[in-house]
Order: sequence, then C-alpha cells, then structure tokens
Amino acid sequence: MNKRILSLVILGGLMLLLSGCNVTNPPPISEESEGFWDQFFVWPLYWLIRESSLLLGDNYGLGILVATIIIRLIVLPLMIKQIKSSKKMQELQPEMQKIREKYKNDPQKAQQETMMLFQKHNINPLAGCLPLLVQMPILIAFYHAIIRAPEIKDHNFLWMALGQPDPYYILPILAAITTYLQSKVMGAVMQNNPQMQMMYVLMPIMILAIAVTLPSALSLYWVYGNLFTIVQTYFLYRDKNTQSSPKGGTAK
Repeated sequence: MNKRILSLVILGGLMLLLSGCNVTNPPPISEESEGFWDQFFVWPLYWLIRESSLLLGDNYGLGILVATIIIRLIVLPLMIKQIKSSKKMQELQPEMQKIREKYKNDPQKAQQETMMLFQKHNINPLAGCLPLLVQMPILIAFYHAIIRAPEIKDHNFLWMALGQPDPYYILPILAAITTYLQSKVMGAVMQNNPQMQMMYVLMPIMILAIAVTLPSALSLYWVYGNLFTIVQTYFLYRDKNTQSSPKGGTAK
C-alpha cells in the first residue's frame, strides 16, 4: 500500500478528465449562473482571479498567481496534516517491518495487523491524498473559469494567450520540470521507497503530455502551485528539523 501510487492514479484520472473537458460553446460564467457547480466553484474562482487581476493593473497572469497563493494557503492545513501523518508513518516503519516479516506468508493477516497499528497510533494512511483530492474540483473549476470568461481566455501574458495552449511549449516544459522538483523535494522529506523513483519520471512526462493540450492559464496555475509547494515544503520541514535537532544532541 503506497499513498504516492494512489495519488498518482487519482491525478492521472484528473488529467484525463481535464483533457476531455473541452465543452462545445459553454455558456459564459457570471454571477447569475445557475447550478451548484457554477455558483460555488466556478464563479467564486473566476471572481477571485478577476479581482486579483484588476488590483494588479488588469494583468490576469499575475492575478492567477495571487489566486494560486490564496488557494494553496487555504489547503495548507491539509498539507500540515499530511506532514504529520508522513512523520508518524516513518516512525512506525520498524514496527511495520516486523509485522511484514512475522506474517510474510499471510498477507491478509499482515494487512490487518498493520491497520490495527495505524488505529492504535491514530494514523490515517490516506491522509496524504487529502490535498490532492481537494485540488481536483479546484483544477476543474479553474478550467471552466478560463474557457467561460472572455477576459481571461483572450488575455495575453508574456508570450502566450491564456486561453490557448503555449505555442512554444515553454510552459508545459516548466510544468513538467517543477512537477519533478516538487516530487523530489517531497520524496526526500518523506523518505519514499526507492521504487518510487520511476514515478518521479512518469509524473512529469504525464503532466507534459497533458499540458501541451490545455489552456496556458491552467499550466500557469500548475507551475505557480508547484513552486509554492516546493517553497512551502522547505520551510515547513526546515522548522521541524530545527526543532528536532536539540534532541539529537547535534547542536554545538
């Protein structure tokens, strides 16, 4: 059982869903849009991007940056919960290894004992998937906010039109690179198994393949989000390592 594999499967399904979200002639998004999805997901996200952009000189590229930071700050408590869960999982690795060795001929019993161990220490093995699950509707709403808002779809930022794929593939490449860096940072911090190294390669390739077909605004959000996660992870774990160093007696 590996949370990273489950996360990748979920994200892969999401990317396939996004690639098929190209609805023909979708209605423009507005405050009068009806339906739960439009009222509580697409419209609020569109409003956030629009207002942020207006404050920054009608620059929707920077507005997307502000919206990304706000969204990631909202999801931050889930990330902290993921960190705590991952740390507990690391601490229990010796006990989990003993269970695997003791019941190596009885996988079902080993799984039962492992789940009992998780319950004893109040650990949810799927906690690491929570940030990704929360971001799934946000990504889809982001897509709709872009294609259903002419001021975003027709806006140019740097060399690209936000409503069209990057013609030079620069942004998809950046999305793939930052995805790789984010995976490496998270993997180094959470001490993932060596076999997950293959996923560090497959994940960016998948992101690259999908990003070349998506509006540049969505790829821009992905790049911003990856950079935010890298910086966020560094500071969160740096603080934890600083706090734990006196216990190890390494302070001079």
